[in-house]
Amino acid sequence: MKEQNIEVSCNNLKEKYRFNKVAKQASGAVLYQCGDAVLLAAIAIDPKAVEEDFLPLTVQYVEKAYAAAKIPGGFIKRETKPGDFETLTSRIIDRSIRPLFPKGFNYPVVLTITVLSSDASVDMQVAAMHAASATLYTSDIQVNQAVSAVRLGKIDDEVLINPTLVEQEDSTLDLLVVGSGSDILMIEMCVHASEKEHIQTSNELEEDELLEILDIAQSAIKQASKEYETEFKIAKKEPEVLELLEEKEDKELYAFIEENYAEEVSLAVQSMAKSERSQELKKVRNKIMEALEEKGEEVDKDLISKMLEAYKKSVVRSLILEKEVRADGRALNEVRPIDIETNILPSVHGSCLFTRGQTQALVTATLGDAKASQAYDLIGSKNAQYETFMVHYNFPGFSVGEAKPARAPGRRELGHGNLGKRGLEPTLDLKRDGTVRLVSEILESNGSSSMATVCGGSLALRAAEVETSKLVAGIAMGLVSDGEKHCVLSDIMGLEDHDGDMDFKITGTSDGITAMQMDIKLGGIDAEVLKEALYQAKEGRLHILNIMEEALLEMQPSSALPSSVTFDIDASTIPAIIGKGGGTIREIIEEFSVSIDIDRDNNKVKITGSSKEDVNGAKAFIDNIASAPVKKQMVYEVNKQYAGKIKKIVEFGLFIEMPDGFDALLHISKVAKERVNNLGERYSVGDAIDIIVLEQNGKKVELCTPAYLL
Repeated sequence: MKEQNIEVSCNNLKEKYRFNKVAKQASGAVLYQCGDAVLLAAIAIDPKAVEEDFLPLTVQYVEKAYAAAKIPGGFIKRETKPGDFETLTSRIIDRSIRPLFPKGFNYPVVLTITVLSSDASVDMQVAAMHAASATLYTSDIQVNQAVSAVRLGKIDDEVLINPTLVEQEDSTLDLLVVGSGSDILMIEMCVHASEKEHIQTSNELEEDELLEILDIAQSAIKQASKEYETEFKIAKKEPEVLELLEEKEDKELYAFIEENYAEEVSLAVQSMAKSERSQELKKVRNKIMEALEEKGEEVDKDLISKMLEAYKKSVVRSLILEKEVRADGRALNEVRPIDIETNILPSVHGSCLFTRGQTQALVTATLGDAKASQAYDLIGSKNAQYETFMVHYNFPGFSVGEAKPARAPGRRELGHGNLGKRGLEPTLDLKRDGTVRLVSEILESNGSSSMATVCGGSLALRAAEVETSKLVAGIAMGLVSDGEKHCVLSDIMGLEDHDGDMDFKITGTSDGITAMQMDIKLGGIDAEVLKEALYQAKEGRLHILNIMEEALLEMQPSSALPSSVTFDIDASTIPAIIGKGGGTIREIIEEFSVSIDIDRDNNKVKITGSSKEDVNGAKAFIDNIASAPVKKQMVYEVNKQYAGKIKKIVEFGLFIEMPDGFDALLHISKVAKERVNNLGERYSVGDAIDIIVLEQNGKKVELCTPAYLL
């Protein structure tokens, strides 16, 4: 096919697509450009199908340093493992395009989106999504839908479609919606706190307002995806005829299971514990195998397992759709029992053990200073960014009874941690100083572990006495639909997630929604069903928040919390507090075992320590320095001997008080000709000592002893 150049202007984006220009041996490829951003998206298929009935899709969004005219930092001067933004973007694309593949497509597919040139004003997630969709739609894979991504922002009550990155910084809403035609496939949403006239607002969205904004997104997606499909038809390749995996079905075996083991499967499905259910189903499978062997029939263990799984799924869905009964006996809108314990770890700043049904998260909060923040780079930014609020999610194998060794966090762990952060951050003080790290250890999992992380995280923040405007709760919603009838499920467990048609996670306060994440397995969701799910989620969220509020009343303070104090100082006293070469501030830090941060821009000092006594002692020491009359440092005569006094003994030398009251360091290497290993054995604080000035450079004075020169 000849090269095709297509320009599309839609939803405030001007995009250029070049097909059949590069990567021609791939199943599909496009060179995409928006502004100065240039991305290459290429897709390849392994013609050898896997045996399992699933789509082995791998999406890789890769940012090259040269795209921003940079050389990678660090010791290794080439790109290594992907950063969090790359991983999260890959995950968004995967979740959006996976429903487009035909049922039974089990061929390994790798989609790679590479950033070749960056633009600080271009939304790279939207650009990557469109490049990926164009590549998939025009490839020889049997996909006949193009998707569109639209990001919506909100500034001063005005909703913006695909705002610029500068506008996104001022927006109180970040809503990314991906869809095709009238169908919404994926939603990522969070709000941002803002301050106006010294009043901070969390900016939660109420359900009706969110539905109105989603309606705007849906209209924009419908228009754009239709235009993409029309424009890209001339570049679309003939689909390669690949044999799709047919359902490995044995109607006689299915009927045999239904006729003879219906009651046992139903009882297994309704077993309360996840592990018990699994064991009961294995027992049923073994009984089926034994019965078939006795009849002299051929036994295919994999086929029996598949048919039993299919029958089990039909039982789960029919219980819900026909009887409105769930596997664990709950009503459709009922939340599992909740148990909360706070500050159960004595040496941790704040902790919460949050248990909901068979899902349990131990969430810890650790406080640090600004230096503890996580530095990271964005391809469109010249300067490093700093993350002062982190949520890290860990999912060990034992949480689901699996014997798996610990590994580095995968895409799922990063995604759940990011969702937790987006849900909680709007309630944090915008002017907070220091760094907060939440870590969620999932100890048991049977659905909604990310939402347990949000609930436990909100309480762990309070347990660590971090100021938050409101508590945040999270709930995972599900959906079962047969095309005619549907049921929305609150607080889904693993079985309902696996056998259901939707995974819809919502976090929020008593006043509205702070974050949301939705994936649809049906290929789209009706607006009325979405509205029903949102309001049922609100009911569940408020129920959980009431229980969390009760837990706050029983919360005991943590004995491990650090003490801190922040106070103003006169700018002219800062040099005296720091001392020559940082000697004075080091002395305070060592003597009182505290950390000290001096904000020169705002003339503030923050002292943090393990006890109030240490913090107050360090503050008194600094106050004494700041209130002392300013002394003028004398000019010393080089090579002249002076009488000094030892003020402090440290590992690397002695702090000497000079005749004019200023302090200078006598380094251990200049105490004597021979090496001195332990200054404490030779000197004591308060001893008089003769010293010789070797050099003076401004306020820095270099000393030695007379013995050193002998």
